[in-house]
Amino acid sequence: MRRQTGAGRLLKRCIDVVAAGLGLICLSPVMAATALFVRVTMGRPVLFRQQRPGLGGRLFTVLKFRSMLDATDAQGQVLPDEQRLTWAGRLLRSTSLDELPQLWNVLRGDMSLVGPRPLLVEYLPRYSAEQARRHDVLPGITGWAQINGRNALHWDERFRMDVWYVDHWSLALDFKVLALTVLRVLQRQGISFVSDATMHKFAGNAAEQEQRPEPSVMALRQGGEAPFSSPSGEPGSGPRRAPPPPPARAPGR
Repeated sequence: MRRQTGAGRLLKRCIDVVAAGLGLICLSPVMAATALFVRVTMGRPVLFRQQRPGLGGRLFTVLKFRSMLDATDAQGQVLPDEQRLTWAGRLLRSTSLDELPQLWNVLRGDMSLVGPRPLLVEYLPRYSAEQARRHDVLPGITGWAQINGRNALHWDERFRMDVWYVDHWSLALDFKVLALTVLRVLQRQGISFVSDATMHKFAGNAAEQEQRPEPSVMALRQGGEAPFSSPSGEPGSGPRRAPPPPPARAPGR
């Protein structure tokens, strides 16, 4: 295990600050154009703000460009994501432009460039003790789960990859994740789950097992392999191996 402690954590933080600062400067024209695009297509507010749990479960305000309308039904209930996600929002999500404001979160120290994605506060009591370990490091703009399926993963697969990252972190792994993130964005893989416009909510481990379809496949739209453990021990780096056939039963038994 390579935990983020001491000199390693300090070096990672220095890289985050330099990269986020340069990113905010160099990408400011892109962010300005994206903000104008959101304002024209969806109106105000341009930014989406929400409380999310970070390192140690401490809450912070995550920033994103808005990709959904604040539409409700006749009873005032918020409509499902697929009804609120606009064509403009789909474009922002498929290109990951909606994530650019999180460079400010990285600069503030709320997030890192690489780490488990910050999820909803309501998920905190639903995690198992093992899954909760994803909060042992800063959340990231991208992460090991994001380059191995993103929203197309089942929750248990996603959490397993998050914890694997916590236990195997290194600067080399971070650089690998960043490089592969660029590739995944260009390929536009794993943007949505097989049956949803966005990732369906995590209802708890028991509920996930009940509603999980079989077989578990990663819906990459291009028919990619499901991200399961490889012989190297890296979740997501190889295809799932078929289980051995059951032993033959003796006649008459």
